[in-house]
Amino acid sequence: MAVNKGLLSLVENDPNFSNQALENAVNEIKAIDRDDGYLFLKSQFDMDKAIRDNTVLTQTQKNDALETLNNAQPHLQIGRYLTDIIRHTASIVDGTVIPLDDVGNPHATTFLEILQQVHTVQALIPELYGVPASDKARSVNDHVGTLNNIFLTTDDSSAPLFTRLARILTLIRDTATAGGGSSALAIGTAAVRFSNTQLVTFLDTVRDDSTDFQETLNNRVNQAAGNMASLNTRISDALAGDPIAELTAIREEINAQVSLENSNLTGMDDYITSLSNNISFASLAEEETLRQLMTKVPQNKQWQTYFENYNNEKESLNPIYTTGTDSDKESIIDQVLADSGLPDVTDATDFEAVAAKSQRDSRIDTANYDRLTNEKIIIESCNQLGITTANRTIGALSTSLLSNMNQHDRDVIASQLDANQSADTLS
Repeated sequence: MAVNKGLLSLVENDPNFSNQALENAVNEIKAIDRDDGYLFLKSQFDMDKAIRDNTVLTQTQKNDALETLNNAQPHLQIGRYLTDIIRHTASIVDGTVIPLDDVGNPHATTFLEILQQVHTVQALIPELYGVPASDKARSVNDHVGTLNNIFLTTDDSSAPLFTRLARILTLIRDTATAGGGSSALAIGTAAVRFSNTQLVTFLDTVRDDSTDFQETLNNRVNQAAGNMASLNTRISDALAGDPIAELTAIREEINAQVSLENSNLTGMDDYITSLSNNISFASLAEEETLRQLMTKVPQNKQWQTYFENYNNEKESLNPIYTTGTDSDKESIIDQVLADSGLPDVTDATDFEAVAAKSQRDSRIDTANYDRLTNEKIIIESCNQLGITTANRTIGALSTSLLSNMNQHDRDVIASQLDANQSADTLS
């Protein structure tokens, strides 16, 4: 049942979806660069924007410049990959993360459609696989985690990714500041900031009628890349531990998350169709003729086996046998025994009752039992069930036989319960 309180206010107002929460988190990291001359982060954001927004450079020139810069210590291109996350989440909100395609996706996808598909997957996977969607790398955060600020949270005692990144950037800034501008680290950050700014300034001067600027562009890009390589060494020398390894790991985690989301979102239509089709095919087993057909037309042996065994497995299903734990199992067996009037014989000294019960035991061949006394029936039944008879009184034999048969009754019900669980377990 839906919650009605506040629903009217939703209907009367546009949700105005955006990735602002992520942008706020990125801005907090960006603010570590105080523009006091000891960090390079803001200049990276400016440089990335200047290249992408330039109206004179061709797309090839932009791509070449971005690739050269990114290949120069990619783990230090923090402004670049943080901007990439913002662009990625914006594409989820506006639906452009799903490419337009004349056949597969002729109309622009909406954010609502994306969320509805994610919701559908959360229900389909448990139904088909018997596991949470997260076990198949298809949880909500496996589709839209960046938009859900996954980098600000953690499932264990470790620090969130953005917290780790902020800590290292703060350490770089504070270590450079402590040098009073004369340390190797301070000189390295200043050089990176200078070359980034030089590139931005140059791009601002390029006009539509400009000619022969490629060489200057290359020089500016190469200078920025070279200074970044130098800074990489200075950070390693100035900071304790292994900050470069940590920065590399952070970037790899971010890229892996973005890549997973892109893959899941762009392939979600086909994924849902495949799951839904398989559910529909499986439902055909309810009709006998179609079930017979489905034992023949699939070439996959697992499909054939499902339909061939369907009737037998269905006969094993019984709601009364539904159980979650071993203790539940024992109580269910007790209940079924009681409902079946078992144990029907409890007094081992009642040889007639014990002998009569042995003739109802499916394991015992009762041929010619009508010619035997109750005592002889008990002895013969013990022999057939492998119960030792030598040097034992009839009373002892009756006790052993009755115990064996009562346990067998219990074992039969346990077997039926196991068959039910097996038929009801996804495999």
